[in-house]
Amino acid sequence: MKENSIYDKKSLRTVWGKKADFNELAKDCVAFSNAEGGYIDIGIEDDQDMPPEGQKIPEGLATEIVNKISGKTQGVTLSAQVFEAENGGEFIKLQILRSTNAPSATQSGKFYLRIGDQSKPITPEDISRLAEDKGCISWEDTVTRYSWQDADPEKLEAFIKLLKTSDRVTPFVKQKDTKEILDFYYLTDPDSDKMTNLGVLFIGKQTQRGRIQNAPIIQCIKYDQDGEKVNKWLWDDYTMNPYEMINDIWERVPEWKESSEISEGMFRRNILAYPEKVVRELLSNSLVHRPYTVRGDIFINIHPDHIDVVNPGRLPLGVTVENILHTTKKRNDHMAAVFYALHLMEREGSGYDMMYETLLANGKPIPVVTEGDDSVSVRIDRRIINEEVIKVMQHADQNYDIKQKQLICLGLIALHESLTASELIKILNLKDADELRSWLRLLIDKELVIGTDVHSKAKEYRVNPDILRRSDYKGKTSLKRIEDYRIKELIKEDMRIYKKASATEIQKRIGEEIPSKKIWKQLQVLVEDGYIRKLGSNRWIKYELVE
Repeated sequence: MKENSIYDKKSLRTVWGKKADFNELAKDCVAFSNAEGGYIDIGIEDDQDMPPEGQKIPEGLATEIVNKISGKTQGVTLSAQVFEAENGGEFIKLQILRSTNAPSATQSGKFYLRIGDQSKPITPEDISRLAEDKGCISWEDTVTRYSWQDADPEKLEAFIKLLKTSDRVTPFVKQKDTKEILDFYYLTDPDSDKMTNLGVLFIGKQTQRGRIQNAPIIQCIKYDQDGEKVNKWLWDDYTMNPYEMINDIWERVPEWKESSEISEGMFRRNILAYPEKVVRELLSNSLVHRPYTVRGDIFINIHPDHIDVVNPGRLPLGVTVENILHTTKKRNDHMAAVFYALHLMEREGSGYDMMYETLLANGKPIPVVTEGDDSVSVRIDRRIINEEVIKVMQHADQNYDIKQKQLICLGLIALHESLTASELIKILNLKDADELRSWLRLLIDKELVIGTDVHSKAKEYRVNPDILRRSDYKGKTSLKRIEDYRIKELIKEDMRIYKKASATEIQKRIGEEIPSKKIWKQLQVLVEDGYIRKLGSNRWIKYELVE
């Protein structure tokens, strides 16, 4: 098993013998505790899947490990047990539970977090973020001085009605009375009649909502080509709850209704500049995943060719702009449950998948996430990069039984015309080719995608030409998909004419669309074949025809 965010393995030397390093093990235990918990197999080398044959664990070592780690850490809960592998070798499985009430630390006061397959130190300025993520500072559960009987009666009635008519709410919840439903969704304190901050946000009166700490304010600003403000919409008077705000933003801003017309055979089809599902998901994410312990408004900046949704605060610890498609971290999880029940957002961890699929299905680029010092922004492009991708994804969705991740992978390949394995791994932020296989295998098995014969990360994938024909693909013929042997012949013909040239000069003549890596690769093949020779080095390399 490969090391990841919930699993690690270590040599027996880590805890036994002269080179035992319990401090290093304590650091890893703290990192797992501050993340999602996990397991450490002690007695298995990094490059192995099982312990050495015949390996025996010294008696009492498992108990000693628990005692020493407990003494070297604060807030870490763990257990250890000895197991025997199939080859007869013994190893210790250390289980570390996720800390729920407070951040864990080493005895020296250092904090770590498990991110991917590494234990990363947490900087002092991130301690408050960790504390918030752990629920030590829970804004949504903070009990206010307002009774739910003093809530806005119209908002309360509408909220209960939405829940009772939602197909995402179980019959068990729907049969409860009003107070029990409010308790179930943490809008009220179960031991009193008082509303929480979350309750005031959804069912409180305007004056109550305006008095709670950091109640959300949204600004939507439109800019022209020169970056000048030309229009502005504000939601800053606390009259609306989150459900009403999202609906009002969609209805009031006319730019959401703008569209582009594309041809579909004899018919025309309108593609919204910004798909409604994507806009609503972005707004919901902004409200649910922002830290309410920091001040700041949510901004929707509308530019001529894209929008930016800017949220105060940074991403939860452990989530990066690279792993956001795969990593789920809870923040304001009670609010997230309400948003899901009201059909305001997808299940936790599936929102970005939906946005990727929706945008690619509309021939648009995937979202671009940027994290600043005190904010996170998501960019969505207005333009349709490739209308023909829409036909390919629609044909695949209607005629093949494939899942969302395969549709996303197919859309990326179709949008870029062709992608190497390493390029796909980078775009999807996968660890290696093994993880990529689950995204690609079904596409290859169903012959939606074909690959070159190269057995490495340089292996290239493109949409099967038969699928392009069946989906009535009318895209331009591009040299980007040209096969290697054809590139080789083009280079040979170019060298016969010009005798000496750099790789850049050759690329300009035979086709600038052809990836430079492909040209470089075939130049190396021709050098090895003795057809051309290399002159110079580094940036000054030129190739000369061997007469």
